[in-house]
Amino acid sequence: MNVTVLGSGAWGTALALVLLENGNQVTLWSFFQEESDRLKELHENPMLKGVPLPEELNLTADISCAAQSDVVVLATPSFAVRSTAQKLAPLVKQGTILVSVGKGIEKDTSFRLSQVIADEVGDKCPIVVLCGPTHAEEVGRGIPSAIVAASENRMAAHVVQDLFMSPRLRVYASPDVVGVEIGAALKNVIAVCAGVIDGMGFGDNTRAMLMTRGLTEIARLGMALGGKQSTFAGLAGVGDLIVTCTSMNSRNHRAGILMGQGKTIQQAMEEMGGAVVEGYYAAASARALAHKVGVEMPITEAAYRVMYEGQDINEAFQGLMTRGKKDEIEDTWL
Repeated sequence: MNVTVLGSGAWGTALALVLLENGNQVTLWSFFQEESDRLKELHENPMLKGVPLPEELNLTADISCAAQSDVVVLATPSFAVRSTAQKLAPLVKQGTILVSVGKGIEKDTSFRLSQVIADEVGDKCPIVVLCGPTHAEEVGRGIPSAIVAASENRMAAHVVQDLFMSPRLRVYASPDVVGVEIGAALKNVIAVCAGVIDGMGFGDNTRAMLMTRGLTEIARLGMALGGKQSTFAGLAGVGDLIVTCTSMNSRNHRAGILMGQGKTIQQAMEEMGGAVVEGYYAAASARALAHKVGVEMPITEAAYRVMYEGQDINEAFQGLMTRGKKDEIEDTWL
């Protein structure tokens, strides 16, 4: 198939390599001409050191390449999804499958990324969400991984499943777009918090507590929005949460460590070379969504207060630990 990947960051590049290995004609688009030229010159993406870019991979900064594609993968940061979809809308032909691989919620609208794409492109293209516990660094090196292709269009989900499936990447299909996207976006908030705990010098008990209760509030919001409970026990839920909260490959986790050591979120991002920390953006969007549907999310609320209002981290942590007592599983005494 003819596939265009929009976004030449680590994740977009790793997915382009999977698609190329699977025998597809693949074009990797960069937003900046200089970035595309650099990839051509180095034959390597600096974000995926040691992973060569084959000559067969087409590199361009001309988005018109998407016009001839059967499938277009949107692999830009969450804040750039709308502007990219705007550029894409007049180019794609009827029936082209659009694959959203970003993880986030749009700040001003509280839209999931597939909703942002649909808002710009309309209903002429089926949309598939591809998310799961996958670090770009590992997928790019061919380390065995698994991911979920979710869509309301069953045929499109299965096309994407076949497109990406390989001996080193298992792809599971799902109809639960809401659950997969909410799990993918909100785990970034919890990953920042997990990093904070590590930076503060706490231990395994604290991390396990945070991850478990974090998953509870992710599922609570996801189900309120129409997601399925079983999704949050799967790859896009607990799987993605585990990999993002425990690995130094995670920018969210690394930013949290710096915050736990006394840095602000802005200082942490600067120290990381201006890297995109999706959990920072997701905290504000998730909080807005939670308030909109009346769902309690204490960890997300605390993360928001620390990152956006400057609340002291120790004060925020103690506030979580001293909340009123609760039953662990809701409605168990009924």
